[in-house]
Amino acid sequence: MTFTRRHMIIGGLASASLARPALATSAKEITWDDLIPPGVPYSEIIGEGELDEVNDLWSPIFDENATKLNDALDGAYIRMPGFVIPLEIGTKGVSEFILVPYVGACIHTPPPPPNQLVFVTAKTPWPDDKLWDPVWVVGTMRTRLQSTEVAQTGYALSADTMETYIW
Repeated sequence: MTFTRRHMIIGGLASASLARPALATSAKEITWDDLIPPGVPYSEIIGEGELDEVNDLWSPIFDENATKLNDALDGAYIRMPGFVIPLEIGTKGVSEFILVPYVGACIHTPPPPPNQLVFVTAKTPWPDDKLWDPVWVVGTMRTRLQSTEVAQTGYALSADTMETYIW
């Protein structure tokens, strides 16, 4: 059988209509500043606080800017650095945690504002012997206020991969 121009066009159209494997999506690298919506200065997300002398606690009082979220990140595939505050630890490691912008946030100090905290669910648990290491987290981001036993978070991230942050 000889291939004519017509056969080549029909074959090309047929192969174009076949399902193609999904192309790998590269993650957009973001910083903590990207979590604050455009037009909201960082200085306006931190509010006053209350001192509980009996329990030796200081509780921040955030204004409405602390819960304003960057809606452009809802559904975005991102890569961001941070530190792990474990919430769910199993035999294989940490599967749920809060990603925070600096080491010790939420532990020894009042938590950062909700729009500076990310609730992470990891597909592969992070090793519990690396809790003090900074991490890169890659996954799909959602804008969603939620409360945890540690703090209120403004974002949720389903982590596809994590790795140690090396600078």
